[in-house]
Order: sequence, then C-alpha cells, then structure tokens
Amino acid sequence: MTRKAIIFHGTGANPDVVWLPWLRKRLVERGYAVEAPHHRDLNVEPIASFLPKVLAQHTFDADTVLVGHSGGAALLLSILEHIDTRVDQALLVAGYCTAPNAGYEPVLQDSYDWAAIREHVRDLYFINSREDPYGCDARQGRAMHERLGGTLIVRDDGHFGDIDQPYDSFDLLDRLID
Repeated sequence: MTRKAIIFHGTGANPDVVWLPWLRKRLVERGYAVEAPHHRDLNVEPIASFLPKVLAQHTFDADTVLVGHSGGAALLLSILEHIDTRVDQALLVAGYCTAPNAGYEPVLQDSYDWAAIREHVRDLYFINSREDPYGCDARQGRAMHERLGGTLIVRDDGHFGDIDQPYDSFDLLDRLID
C-alpha cells in the first residue's frame, strides 16, 4: 500500500507558503502520495461545522501521516479525535490546544477526548518554540504532550515560518517522518 501524507497549512495561509511546498516535494521523492488541501475557512468557520467538511475530503488509514502547522496543527487534534481509524504519525508544528492569544480561535473545540486522540495515532510529535509571536509556544506543546504523550521537541525557531520569517525547508520534519 502507498504511504500517504496530508499537510495542513495554518490560519490565513495556503499550501504554498513557508516549508510546506518543500516538504511536499521531499515526501513525493520518498514515494508518498501527498495531499495539501487549501482550507480557506480554517480558523474562520467554527470547528463544529468546519470539521465534517474536512473529514469528507480525506481518507485516513494506518499508512497516513498527518502534518499541521499552527492552526492546521490545532485542526489535527479534532481530526484525530473524530476519525474511526488509527493513522501512523501526526506531527503538530507550532500547534496549540487552548487559545494561544487574546483572539478568537474557531479551530479549537471547547474540550477534547484526549484518550480518543491518542488511540487514533501510532506516533505523535509536537514541535514548538520557546518564543512564538502568536503564543503557539512551548507551553502549548507541553500542554498537549502532558495529555497525549508522544515526543515534544522545543526549539528557538519562532513560528517555524511566517510572513516575516522565511522558513523554506524543515529538515527535522523530513527526518521524523518514517
């Protein structure tokens, strides 16, 4: 069976920013079928109505790797809670599980079934920075890690790419993905 990766961009972004195109190319070279959807309403539409649309667009199985950046990483928590199968890996980059700043975060659920999330992924990584301009920092990574286990990696890389932070490649992700 072909390995598959689904890469979710962050809030207000698209699949062609920062390291996302580089990772797509690397995974294709490694034999993955890669999906990189553009979800314009990510973190705009409330998760209760947004999530069913996302789930209907994708299939998930034991050969699936999920990667999310920022709001896309927060989305992965809901995806993992609500799918009915176990995926191979999930890598949450600059992810968060509670409001990281004073703004409204429609991508977040009011609460999570942490046991269901953990049950639906074999290998789980949280990659956060000590300092993040949006609050998606190491505290958020620790909060998810404490609830879900997996591996927490803390760096000093800001938001891992943004309008004013070029981040054209991400070798660590390439190494972590089986």
